[in-house]
Amino acid sequence: MRRVAIIGIGNTEFGELWDHSFREIGITAGLAAVEDANISAEMIDALYVGNMSAGRFIEQEHIGALIADYSGLARDHVPATRVEAAGASGGLALRQGFMAVASGLHDIVVVGGAEKMTDVSDLDSANIQSSAADQEWETVLGATFPALHALIAHRHMHVYGTTREQLADVAVKNHRHGALNPKAQFRREITRETVLGSPMVSSPLRVFDCAPSSDGAAAVVLCALENAKKYTDTPVEIIGSGQASDTLSLHDRKDICTMEATRVAAKRAFDMAKVAQKDVQVAEVHDSFTISEILAIEDLGFFKKGEGGKATEAGLTGLSGQIAVNTSGGLKARGDPIGATGLAQAVEIVAQLRGKADKRQVKDAQVGLTHNVGGTGATVVVHVLRRV
Repeated sequence: MRRVAIIGIGNTEFGELWDHSFREIGITAGLAAVEDANISAEMIDALYVGNMSAGRFIEQEHIGALIADYSGLARDHVPATRVEAAGASGGLALRQGFMAVASGLHDIVVVGGAEKMTDVSDLDSANIQSSAADQEWETVLGATFPALHALIAHRHMHVYGTTREQLADVAVKNHRHGALNPKAQFRREITRETVLGSPMVSSPLRVFDCAPSSDGAAAVVLCALENAKKYTDTPVEIIGSGQASDTLSLHDRKDICTMEATRVAAKRAFDMAKVAQKDVQVAEVHDSFTISEILAIEDLGFFKKGEGGKATEAGLTGLSGQIAVNTSGGLKARGDPIGATGLAQAVEIVAQLRGKADKRQVKDAQVGLTHNVGGTGATVVVHVLRRV
């Protein structure tokens, strides 16, 4: 198996991009990544596109062909594949591209992710996002996506003593980071009081505990590590890739306070990478809700089960903490255009490992991690990256 490097990155701003179409934002991110990689279109062997639900958000299916067409790759008949895994669509697209290059099937691959979520009403957007849960046993009975995560939060608070204030601290920290990211949807700091005083969504989760609906796109260019220095002075190697599945519905889980798919995907990625949690300086984790980040940093092995809230409250996940988590602002502040999220995580980690993250730069970052979740943990993809 060949070693694989990321040689180019690109992303749009995230937010309510009403003046830009789906195809426009997707192509913008892809072209930025191609330019950053110093390659030409003729060198691209394949295209992978992460997207959850364009058929419902913008009534457009056949996304792979759409992006290939409008990026000029269709005339050369470059194979383009859409990848869908709910919120993990972007991370899984990255894994597909990684495997294509690692296998030797392709030499240079572009992996992108995009979603256009704000062209529908908030109610429709919430319903579409809830389709990532079990329609027959959860959603149709009124268990919305926020409600399912509220159940997780209540249980975690009951079993481990996690406090309402510690949940708020996740949002406060991620908004502090997002304020330093010029492409984040929300570029302003907030306080605990802001979170605790925001309207209730599903107890105990309030508006500021929830990631927003967003438009946006992100992309990376992959090639074999042995050739990476032909294109860039700062290649970043993907040294580990892990994927795992779990039950679609929460009621079939042994413990809803643990995302077993995160634990297993992380073990697979760390085993491939031959590094441990203590070697990671910066991580982008899937904080679709504040409780999600607390579970993530526990299940990834950065903190013991039940101590994620305390670690956040103590500042251990800030820019100068034990491990810097969601330096981009995370889904909560950077934004969460579902299909793009996993690629946006990779873009941030590459920027950090290149030493190009500006005011949110983590000092001496050598190894980073991305963690992308579909549904309430039915699909999880973890990647470990290292500066070359």
